[in-house]
Amino acid sequence: MNRLRVLVVDDEDKIRQVIRIYLTNEGFDVGEAEDGEKALSMFRVSSWDLIILDVMMPKLDGVTVCQEIRKTSKVPIIMLTAKNDEVDRILGLEFGADDYMGKPFSPRELIARIKAVMRRMVTNEKAEEHLINVTGMSINLISREVSIQDKVITLTPKEFDLLALLARNQGRSYSREQLLEMVWGFDYFGDVRTVDTHINRLRDKLRAAGAANYIKTVWGIGYKIDVE
Repeated sequence: MNRLRVLVVDDEDKIRQVIRIYLTNEGFDVGEAEDGEKALSMFRVSSWDLIILDVMMPKLDGVTVCQEIRKTSKVPIIMLTAKNDEVDRILGLEFGADDYMGKPFSPRELIARIKAVMRRMVTNEKAEEHLINVTGMSINLISREVSIQDKVITLTPKEFDLLALLARNQGRSYSREQLLEMVWGFDYFGDVRTVDTHINRLRDKLRAAGAANYIKTVWGIGYKIDVE
């Protein structure tokens, strides 16, 4: 089972170190960023299950980073700040944070809040519709079946994961490196051409079923699903 990945964003080295130690002991994989710009860069090139985000940081503050992330993602965000006042709490929550902790904080309480946020996320996902519809194509995330005009298409697990990821994020372009990490895992050391091979097979299977050209090549970037 893949370990959950948490991005810790704080300009104080000691705070990042303490959080990393506690999260690692709880079985999480941890990434670190010391400012808002690096946080956004890491968010855009990788997949994260939760983000711990300090409010007061150089280059880009945490509220701005939270706003940018919320334009494309529902990833859970817990805000941290040295200013434990009502204004900061309201700002963080209004701009999309899922929870809030003021400094200084108990690492154990932070872990408890992370687990609570993740439980809520899982519950919300289960409550959402599990069918993705893309102009004549239906993707069932529970049964992992893809059908076009009521005809079920046989896909390998990785082909399904690729298609579901692109379909969930219609219009968003993903690089080969991003797709490789998000579908095969960050510890996969295969060639990025693996992505091209699977995309080509997907296109062939969809075309054979009479589907439109759902998967578009974005030159210089990678792939996306964009139905015009």
